[in-house]
Amino acid sequence: MDERVREHAEVLVDWSARVEAGDDVVVSVAEDAHDLGVAVAEALGERGANVTTLYGSDELSRAYLKGAEARADGDRSGDNPDDDPDDDSAADPDDPGGVPDFDDDPAVDRAIFEAADAYLRIGGGRNTTASADVASETRQAYAKARKGVREARMDTDWVSTVHPTRSLAQQAGMAYEEYQEFVYDAVLRDWEALAAEMARMKEVLDAGEEVRIVTERDGAPDTDVAMSIAGRTAVNSAASVAYDSHNLPSGEVFTAPYDAEGEAFFDVPMTIDATRVRDVRLVFEGGEVVDFSAEAGEDALASVLDTDAGARRLGELGIGMNRGIDRFTDSILFDEKMGDTVHLAVGRAYDACLPAGESGNDSAVHVDMISDVGERSRLEVDGEVVQRDGAFRWEEGFEG
Repeated sequence: MDERVREHAEVLVDWSARVEAGDDVVVSVAEDAHDLGVAVAEALGERGANVTTLYGSDELSRAYLKGAEARADGDRSGDNPDDDPDDDSAADPDDPGGVPDFDDDPAVDRAIFEAADAYLRIGGGRNTTASADVASETRQAYAKARKGVREARMDTDWVSTVHPTRSLAQQAGMAYEEYQEFVYDAVLRDWEALAAEMARMKEVLDAGEEVRIVTERDGAPDTDVAMSIAGRTAVNSAASVAYDSHNLPSGEVFTAPYDAEGEAFFDVPMTIDATRVRDVRLVFEGGEVVDFSAEAGEDALASVLDTDAGARRLGELGIGMNRGIDRFTDSILFDEKMGDTVHLAVGRAYDACLPAGESGNDSAVHVDMISDVGERSRLEVDGEVVQRDGAFRWEEGFEG
């Protein structure tokens, strides 16, 4: 086994999840992440934790959802014995039915996570678009039905990471060995040193009341959006639950903005529900998305925004600070942490950013969109420039 796999496992178990003897740990392992799963299981055994393993297969999930669609289509077409054989409404081409019904809050899944101290998700499937042919309405229905499971999972000390696989390398446009180097450069870092640097950005956001992001393209403003952060607490996302951080790699500082006003453009391509989405533009009024467009994948974007009322409001502002990530790979786990980027997420806000007893934006989705701020850009907090053209004000080369 590549020694870097064992190092990855040790960072995940010790630095990220802070697993201790006696902890009950659920580990979900994707199809091609076997080696990292083995290394993590060994590390958990050495530390005296209890482990339950799940098979995190996108292909299996796709099969389940397609089966549910087939059942729903059969019910609509009269295959259900309770259907009226004289009712031909199912043949109406304008009837959008056929969306599967899923049991709300499945008890077994919820119980697993309610009993767990930690949840480790190891991604690395065989096909990054395994569920591309699942209808967006099916995805929405499934996400809404599993909201209770999702909340139970997020109440654990959860951490998500990926094992470098050939499918992810292909998605990133890299040779497999090249992609391995990329992943380990991002994961195997001096996390204590990076946490200390990111603490400076957290201090600025915690003391601030308004953030404004401005970018230019072709000599004219491309993004000019302002949002309130008053009363919010920023998270120093240093890849550890000790920092309220749940991704490995990480390397961002994020908070929960509200009352957004203005226009934002996101030039970093992304994949939403197995659909390529590019050059997204969102217009905010009164904190809500009132207009949007995308050069590619606009239907997928619309599907996200139509999920529920909270899907049209911001749940996150994140500032990427991991300079070990040096290129975009069409993986949000890496791309949103890259230095010289900012991202906004529509949908659910994280409780760690909210005052005790206060509820932030609530939604069944949380979808990040990224802007490259390496050139012709500035990030202001309460009117003071904190980052310009990718350089922070405490870094060499910053020009206020």
